[in-house]
Amino acid sequence: MKRMIKLLFASLVALCFTACAIVIDGEEKTTSKKVESTGNIGLSISTLNNPFFVTLVEGAKKAAADMKLQLTVVDAGDDVAKQASDIEDLVSKNVSVLIVNAVDSDALTSAVKVALSKGVKVIAVDRAINGVDVDCQIASDNVAGAEMATQYIVDKLGEGVVTAELQGTLGSSAAIDRGKGFHNIADKKLKVAASQTANFNRAEGMSVMENMLQARGNIAAVFAANDEMALGAVEASSGAGKKVMVVGFDATDDAIAAIKAGRMAATIAQQPALIGETAVKTASEIVNGKTVEKNIPVKVTLVTAENAGK
Repeated sequence: MKRMIKLLFASLVALCFTACAIVIDGEEKTTSKKVESTGNIGLSISTLNNPFFVTLVEGAKKAAADMKLQLTVVDAGDDVAKQASDIEDLVSKNVSVLIVNAVDSDALTSAVKVALSKGVKVIAVDRAINGVDVDCQIASDNVAGAEMATQYIVDKLGEGVVTAELQGTLGSSAAIDRGKGFHNIADKKLKVAASQTANFNRAEGMSVMENMLQARGNIAAVFAANDEMALGAVEASSGAGKKVMVVGFDATDDAIAAIKAGRMAATIAQQPALIGETAVKTASEIVNGKTVEKNIPVKVTLVTAENAGK
């Protein structure tokens, strides 16, 4: 009898270990389980505290409504950790395509890799996601745009002019590419007196520019990597009683108005609504099994007082 009890006990223990092994194995499989295709689209935007990205989202929403597609938009508020969490949440909701406008091009690599490993297709918009092979990249040519903006300073003020640079959020591909375009021209033809980030933010652009002008009162021009910082620089220059040529990037409504009023010199026009629209249309093509281009460029142009009203 005792022997039978021992045998039963041993069998029960073995069964428990087997059950545990099955559960554990099941959990491991869950981490890489492919999501079921729903045809839904998720859009993780870096921030809605910026007119450019507001317009991008509006373009995406309009395209989704016109095509009767389910689009979920989440705002990271320029917080990398929140964006990673947002992406995880969208994946858990079984989106088929994830459109990402990264806060930081390096910091989101892991989150996007996880999404791809689960079968979610990924489209990067405006900013690249480094270290990962996304299905499509949709962006303006930021290097060429910044070169165009910087050359405009040279054309209007001449070579050797003392110039400052307001950089975008460090780590974002847009900031990196626009900085590269600026220095491609400025390092050869201008005297770069100061270069500092203002995080694509108007208030920071104003504060940084005020400090630059206090340190170097002979700054004659500034290239800002977006219009929000450019408009901050305009306010700082006006407050300091300095005449500074300010050139921005994005062609937001506020920047165009400032150019028309003669307060700002120029900006580079992207087409954020078109970027958002193109991203959603491309996502729809992916959902329907179509092959899409790996890189889809969106044209940029120089906007000055001569063509701002056109």
